[in-house]
Amino acid sequence: MEDLTLEEALEELSAAEDFLEFFNIEYDAGIVHVNRLHILQRFHDYLANGEEMMPEDEAAKREVYTRLLTRAYQDFVTSDALTEKVFKVFHMNEPQSTFVPLDQAFSK
Repeated sequence: MEDLTLEEALEELSAAEDFLEFFNIEYDAGIVHVNRLHILQRFHDYLANGEEMMPEDEAAKREVYTRLLTRAYQDFVTSDALTEKVFKVFHMNEPQSTFVPLDQAFSK
């Protein structure tokens, strides 16, 4: 993977462990085993959120990716999937509120 660009190398990765090892992030295998999809989704969410400007330089971009993946992993070191609610399924049973205007509440 050394001769690939960062984007090309990322396309070759699939498991959370692959990403963590690629970015040289130390991790607890037990935490990753239970939360692998949550960690990757949170990493994706952090990237998509765009709160960090993505540099053009490969080395600087790698630093941003490393920082965001570390942050995603740490979210599940200090918390759990139920608390973090990364996926929509965790929000499905939360109380929902619906507003119906009074003039429509009694219409036929």
